[in-house]
Amino acid sequence: MGSFLYLSISMSLLNLLLLLFLVSSVQPLCHPDERSALLQFKESFVINNSASSTPEAHAKTESWKLEGESADCCSWDGVECDNSTGHVIGLDLRSSHLYGSIDSRSSLFHLVHLQWLNLADNLFKNSKIPSEIRNLSRLTSLDLSHSNFSGQIPSEIFQLTELELLDLSGNSLKLRKPGMRSLLENLTNLQELYLTDVRISSSVPNILANFSSLKALILSNCDLRGDFPPRIFELPSLQFLSLQSNPDLTGYLPDIRSNHPLLELSLADTTFFGQLPESFGNFKSLELLDINTCHFSGKVPYSLGNLTELTYLDLSFNSFSGPIPPSVGNLNQLMTLDFSYNNFSGEIPFSLANLTQLVYLSLQTNNFDRGTWSWLGTQINLTYLDLTNTSLSGDIPSSLQNLTQLTCLYLWANKLDGQIPPWIGNLTKLTEIKFQENNLSGPVPESIFKLENLELLYLHMNRLNGILMLDSFLELKNLTKLQLSGNNLSLLNSVSINATSPKFELLGLASCNLSEFPHFLRSQDELVFLELSDNRFHGQIPKWFWSVGKETLLQLNLGFNFLTGFEELPVVLPWTHLEVFNLESNKIQGSLPHPPPSIVSYSFSNNSLSGEISPMLCNLSFLMTLDLSINNLTGMLPRCLFSQSDSLKVVSLRNNQFTGAIPSTYMKSCGLRMMDLGQNQLQGRIPRSLAHCTKLEVLILGNNLINDTFPSWLGTLPELKVLILRANGLHGVIGEPRAKSEFSELQVIDLSDNSLRGKLPSEYFNIWVAMEVANANSLSPYMNANTSFEDGELSWYDYYNYVLILANKGRDLSYENVPGSISAIDLSSNQFQGEIPEAISNLKQIRVLNLSNNNLTGHIPSALGEISNLESLDLSRNKLSGKIPQQLANLNFLESFNVSYNNLEGNIPRGAQFNTFDNDSYEGNSRLCGYPLSEKCGNPEVLQPPPRLAPKEDDEGIVRVFKFDWKIVMTGYGAGLVIGMSLGYNFTTRKHEWLMKVFRKWQVSNNWNGSNWQESLRSVWKKVSWNY
Repeated sequence: MGSFLYLSISMSLLNLLLLLFLVSSVQPLCHPDERSALLQFKESFVINNSASSTPEAHAKTESWKLEGESADCCSWDGVECDNSTGHVIGLDLRSSHLYGSIDSRSSLFHLVHLQWLNLADNLFKNSKIPSEIRNLSRLTSLDLSHSNFSGQIPSEIFQLTELELLDLSGNSLKLRKPGMRSLLENLTNLQELYLTDVRISSSVPNILANFSSLKALILSNCDLRGDFPPRIFELPSLQFLSLQSNPDLTGYLPDIRSNHPLLELSLADTTFFGQLPESFGNFKSLELLDINTCHFSGKVPYSLGNLTELTYLDLSFNSFSGPIPPSVGNLNQLMTLDFSYNNFSGEIPFSLANLTQLVYLSLQTNNFDRGTWSWLGTQINLTYLDLTNTSLSGDIPSSLQNLTQLTCLYLWANKLDGQIPPWIGNLTKLTEIKFQENNLSGPVPESIFKLENLELLYLHMNRLNGILMLDSFLELKNLTKLQLSGNNLSLLNSVSINATSPKFELLGLASCNLSEFPHFLRSQDELVFLELSDNRFHGQIPKWFWSVGKETLLQLNLGFNFLTGFEELPVVLPWTHLEVFNLESNKIQGSLPHPPPSIVSYSFSNNSLSGEISPMLCNLSFLMTLDLSINNLTGMLPRCLFSQSDSLKVVSLRNNQFTGAIPSTYMKSCGLRMMDLGQNQLQGRIPRSLAHCTKLEVLILGNNLINDTFPSWLGTLPELKVLILRANGLHGVIGEPRAKSEFSELQVIDLSDNSLRGKLPSEYFNIWVAMEVANANSLSPYMNANTSFEDGELSWYDYYNYVLILANKGRDLSYENVPGSISAIDLSSNQFQGEIPEAISNLKQIRVLNLSNNNLTGHIPSALGEISNLESLDLSRNKLSGKIPQQLANLNFLESFNVSYNNLEGNIPRGAQFNTFDNDSYEGNSRLCGYPLSEKCGNPEVLQPPPRLAPKEDDEGIVRVFKFDWKIVMTGYGAGLVIGMSLGYNFTTRKHEWLMKVFRKWQVSNNWNGSNWQESLRSVWKKVSWNY
């Protein structure tokens, strides 16, 4: 009995213990009020698949139901409850396709036990963050990133003092009043702070340097300003720091303590400056370093090689100099290496061969010495290689044939010669090839047509030759961008139209010896850019051409052909989005076609157009450049031409037959930079409203019938550099300036062949400061008008370069690109009298001075010998007396000199450039003697002509060319030196000024072999930067 009782009691106790265990192990059901709050929150949104962007996104709230086992909200997707209390403490609804608004009435704020809340990657329709967020006072983690919140961050968030993580990135939020300091003063427990894209618009508070537990600080694109506190780099727990895309944020990198835990550092697109300290090598845990587009300089420290955990290294767009340290070869985990756009020099270290994990390598635009590139053969994992503008010379490195994983290969703007190697066809994964702007010759290899994945092929501006079938390129079904312009290729057109031809976006076939429009263009309805200039097209543009890229074409160049007109020309050009249209240097007859409203640049120069300009041109609100020069256009200029658009920057209507007055109404917002109405029959006065055009740099009204006095009021234009008013009816005296700032930027003035009288304007000579000192702040080495613009993914870099024409005795010399430092004065063929003022010697930068054919008297000032840059001096046909000053022999660049038909006497100076001038320079001065005249100066010895001097080179590297390349252009100007301006084209990218450099080299050296280079340069009038 006792044992039975003992057994019964034991079993009861065991059952009781088991029951207590089961009870304690069952998780309590969620609280009804919280379940109700969650369901109300669910019902306030709709599910929209476009509301979330991450691949793992799914509608978590679809599992929230009241029926059956799903009634327990603690089991719902994204909901976490406390095991002991059953309260909802966590809500993770990131990437849940939620679409709707959150306001102060949201049931979300009833979940007062929440400790972490994640609503990232949803779409809350520009909702403001409700002030009721303060109800969630137990939050330690709050993530509202990328969810379309907007407005000021409410101060109530600052009451969430338990927060350790705060992520408000990727919204349209502001943190201003209150600002970042208030946030930091309250949320002192923060360990992770993510505020990317939040408009902070202030400096970073120093208080942040006291957050010793801070692990992540991400403040990208926050409009931060001022100096970044350097002590933040010393925070002992900091692992992630990003300040990128804050261009007004400055700072420097301090010395770094040993073994800092930082894993990722991005300062890209800030104004951080200075050198990388040698102690930078103490960031030994660093995996990512991105400091591109900053102001760092100096040598890269050798200690960079200590960062052996690096997988991503970007130092591009800085001013680092010296050699790349060989220690970089220690970074054998690197997958991305970008040293582009710096001033690195020396040979590239062979130790880079150790970086066998590299996938992306860019070294473009540095000053490397010639060296071996064989180390590239070890980079077998490379998919992207950019060696643009790195002084590569000789053959394309054979080591590249080992890189079978390459998708992008950029070798452009180098000095490569030889042929494109056949092994290029073995790199079958290539999608982009850029070999343009080299000296590559020979045929395009057949193997290139095996690259079935090729999407982009740029071979323009080389010396490639041979005959190619266009069909060969059409077999590359993925090809969308093809540039062959500026070579010696002959493309054979296919008669058939292949429906499976690739759909091109960019097609450059300039100077390809095409004699008819390619037939495959009929099927091209996605073209954006089409260049067919400098071919052999004759006759009319066929009517089917109007359908080419009708809805997509932005830029079209048919210049330098033999086209005469249009077959069935519509009233308005049919391309609905056309922005750039060039038909210059053809034989187009008839009236001017009307462009679509989208047009930005419109050129029909050097054709045979007739008729009048339609007032419809006044309605083109985007038009920047209009060039109708050298045609047979007649009638009056539309009065509205300059009064209805402030976008117009460049207008060239020279060399036509326009009559009447110059339009007199210019908007106060006038944006003109260059206006050339020269060589017409325009009458009347120069319109006073031109004073509204405060950006005007070049004004050319020469060779018209203008009847006016000297327009001294133009002196108020702050940027006027060139003023050409020659061969008009200007009369009266020039007078004195009213202010010292008049014509402060003037570099070229031509008032020749008018009826101006009085003394030379010595007071102006004292204030023309741009002719005294070279402009060191000029952004371009040439005079041009920047008419660049962007349209979505397409950047169009457009510079109209002015061509300065110098004519002497009917002979013409032109600067193909006018150096920005050029200065010239031509006051010839007027009625000026008196002496040449000494003040003219202040203008140390002038290269051309022409005072011929006036009534000047007195002596030639010896101070003219101080104008050290003078290249041409013409004082002929005056009444000057006395001797030619010996000081003029100091003018080492003087290439043209004329003092004929004066009353000069005595010895002709000897030495330097004076040894090169002939009799014509001195005739009509019976009392002059000495070489080269036959009249000797009391010396019985026969004077032998000394050897001619080689052309001099000045500090700018410009060879003076006044004795070279004379071309007969016009006659009948008599002895006067005539200055004119004509318009040239030069289109380049923002980062590569290769075309200007090449033109300049040709201009000053004249040693290129073959006329094809000149033709190629003429034809390649633009380049396009595609930003995909």
